Amino acid sequence: MTEDIVKQLLASIGEDPAREGLRDTPARVARAWEHLLQGYSQDPAGILKGAIFTEESDEMVIVKDIEVYSVCEHHLLPFFGKCHIGYIPKGRVYGVSKLARVVDSFSRRLQLQERLTRQIAETIMEPIGAEGVGVVIEARHLCMMMRGVSKQNSVMVTSSMLGSFRGEPETRMEFLRLIGR
Repeated sequence: MTEDIVKQLLASIGEDPAREGLRDTPARVARAWEHLLQGYSQDPAGILKGAIFTEESDEMVIVKDIEVYSVCEHHLLPFFGKCHIGYIPKGRVYGVSKLARVVDSFSRRLQLQERLTRQIAETIMEPIGAEGVGVVIEARHLCMMMRGVSKQNSVMVTSSMLGSFRGEPETRMEFLRLIGR
């Protein structure tokens, strides 16, 4: 985002971009948007490929409460919450921090929560040929909280279940119980 666009926006709402309090705002906004949308320059699959380890594990692995900060593509307002990931490996596992990095790389783009959930699950499933993957995201959307219906206590929950998490009700229920849903 260029600083000129922010100056135009400020002027269009009746503000003076040269006013002391706003003088540096265009540069700050440009840097903020660059950070918020840095996921476009990242390769989520590449992040995972650098941290795959051989391990004779075939039990469910879960990482809970991964913070999610994203921007809704409909109103360009933030949404934020928690992501829970579970997978069942078949002889190969991921370095745990890479799962959080995959969440960040997809969430640092203009997003829909539904798409974000699916992208994370699909990206985790393939590189290790996991038996199954489950992803649940619980998020609050400022587009619902600050405007429109103004529902401050609403939480949107989305899930994507692949492989045994989709096809085996017991596996799905174990995952949901372990993440506290």
